[in-house]
Amino acid sequence: MAEQPVDERATPVRVPPAPAFEYYYVVQRPRVVVKRDLLPAFSVLSAISLFGLPLGWLWAWLAPPQNVVAQQDGSLIPVTGESYHRLDGLMLFVLMGLAAGLITGIAVWLLRERRGPVVMLAATLGGGLAAYLAQLTGTGAAGSRYAVDAAPAVGDVIALAPVLETWWGLLAWPLGTALAYGCLAAWNGLDDLGRRLG
Repeated sequence: MAEQPVDERATPVRVPPAPAFEYYYVVQRPRVVVKRDLLPAFSVLSAISLFGLPLGWLWAWLAPPQNVVAQQDGSLIPVTGESYHRLDGLMLFVLMGLAAGLITGIAVWLLRERRGPVVMLAATLGGGLAAYLAQLTGTGAAGSRYAVDAAPAVGDVIALAPVLETWWGLLAWPLGTALAYGCLAAWNGLDDLGRRLG
């Protein structure tokens, strides 16, 4: 078989490069459900706020009173070391609110079909309202428990009711709720927080 003569004048054929393959995958992110979650969110807010009443009553029974001595001029002087009970009552209220907030956040997270920012916001607001009701109930119940019947005589030791002198304690319950719910949502890792699995 005879070889074909090579034409030295032929130019090489340039083949265009293949286009780069681009693959676009559009992730369908679930949208935040607002309208459908409003009524359950209101129910969550109302139910959580009612738990502030027994918590306040429990605080009134656990918080220590402050023992004071009646003076001749009518003033009440705390017994040595008893003024620390003002802080003890506040710290007890904060710890109880924080524990209730953690339990609230976990309980609301278990409502799988309603997970999302609407119910989380309702639970946080409900925790704030519950803490407010707990403070009102607790100080009222403690005041009636340690009520002084008659005017004290000079030198009498009186147990004053525990009081909450600042509103900063009200933040423990909603912060505990938001912390628990937020940690569970971050740990979940699903785009819809598992709603579709419910």
